Amino acid sequence: MRRIVLCLALMLGLSAPVFAASCGKTGAGFEAWKQKYAAEAQAQGVGAKGLAALERTSYATATIKADRSQHSFKLGLDAFMQKRGSATIVSQGRRLKAQNAKLFKQIEKRYGVPPGPLIAIWGMETAFGNYMGHQNTLSAVATLAYDCRRPDFFREQLISALILVDRGVLSSSSTGAMHGEVGQTQFLPKNVLQYGASIDGGGINLNQKADALASTANFLRAHGWRPGAGYQPGQPNFVALQGWNAASVYQQALAIMGSEIDGN
Repeated sequence: MRRIVLCLALMLGLSAPVFAASCGKTGAGFEAWKQKYAAEAQAQGVGAKGLAALERTSYATATIKADRSQHSFKLGLDAFMQKRGSATIVSQGRRLKAQNAKLFKQIEKRYGVPPGPLIAIWGMETAFGNYMGHQNTLSAVATLAYDCRRPDFFREQLISALILVDRGVLSSSSTGAMHGEVGQTQFLPKNVLQYGASIDGGGINLNQKADALASTANFLRAHGWRPGAGYQPGQPNFVALQGWNAASVYQQALAIMGSEIDGN
């Protein structure tokens, strides 16, 4: 019996290198993981363009640093709104609402979402398209898919990102925020696949305000938005704002700013 146990132990020891770690805490194993993950991506429908884009990704140290440094959601509501510049978002948002009245009317007619919450999201996420980020999108998502903190969540995002490459919506050179969000309202790749919309019926380009805002309205509608209902805490449409972001202070800030922009 002792010999059998010893032989099993030796066999397991010899076999160990065959099974790659399912995730990593440093960039040391990223390239090896990426090579193995390509087979899984292909099995999930990723084509040649997407696989080539995966091959070109690199470990994004800046993304990991940003992922470990998210502190603003721990602030109280007043401190959070001050840090995010809510007064500026509201004042600029009112001006943008007037300047883009035709667009917002079109979006509300199609999706039932008024301008206020859309503009609040737009301002909060990218300061109305002025700060969309410069991190390589595919490298950011691939890094987080490999990282041990939230691999399952980001592996879904990675497959979606690679499919978007196959479809021509993203490319190897696409850039955005540190966690792989893209466009003027910062959609993760899976949300681009599910809710991306083009206001004019053409290709989806979330770097353009019209498509970004239409996609955001489509997202909110899919998360329970009811035309004409309120969106403050306790009202029917607040659940859609909860779908947009899990942080309570973020949800409340959107509701407050949206109401002030809409003049409610």
